[in-house]
Amino acid sequence: MPFGVDEAGKGPVLGSMFAAAVHVSEPDALPEGIADSKRLAPERREELDATLREDDRIAVGVSEITPPLIDDPETDMNSLAVRAHAEAIEGALEAAELPADPSASGRCDACDTDADRFARRVADTCEPERDLELELTAAHGADDEDPIVGAASVVAKVERDASMAALADEYGSVGSGYPSDPTTREFLESYVADHGELPPFARESWSTCADVLADAEQTGLGQF
Repeated sequence: MPFGVDEAGKGPVLGSMFAAAVHVSEPDALPEGIADSKRLAPERREELDATLREDDRIAVGVSEITPPLIDDPETDMNSLAVRAHAEAIEGALEAAELPADPSASGRCDACDTDADRFARRVADTCEPERDLELELTAAHGADDEDPIVGAASVVAKVERDASMAALADEYGSVGSGYPSDPTTREFLESYVADHGELPPFARESWSTCADVLADAEQTGLGQF
């Protein structure tokens, strides 16, 4: 499979979701140590990301899905994951400078309970945008089984982490952005208490945000 695709940040309550695609023109181009990004230390992910981006035999495409898009009632996370994967693939194939009338094959880490359906949706989204014959498969756990998908998972996670670090620089510690993270929950509660509203990078449609707003309202009522 010449390219692999994965996402980072589908489930958090804060920040964007990112998808990355990595196209490899030569089988031995990938650096050693590629694995599912969750199995790698942040420093190692950053090293691998830099190596991937600096190698002329490797092309990278990235897509960002922002909180306002995620909150749009006209869409859903599965459809946004399809969009993100398709945009990342298109970016990687464009960067790879494929010949005219190209064909390409790749694998996604499935973001749907039905992996085959997810692959079909991503391919159907890509093909109208390019004169491209695309052979695409998807599998759950592909980031752990396929090194090219693993490389994509590294790039997506580094993009997501950099985005969260930029938010922390501006707003203070926001944690990982996941609802189960006590730091994230504490940040949300403190921000709402101080400003009376959610931060602009919160996914307002997430139940965690609704819970924090409801708790703040109850606290306010209790003060009268």
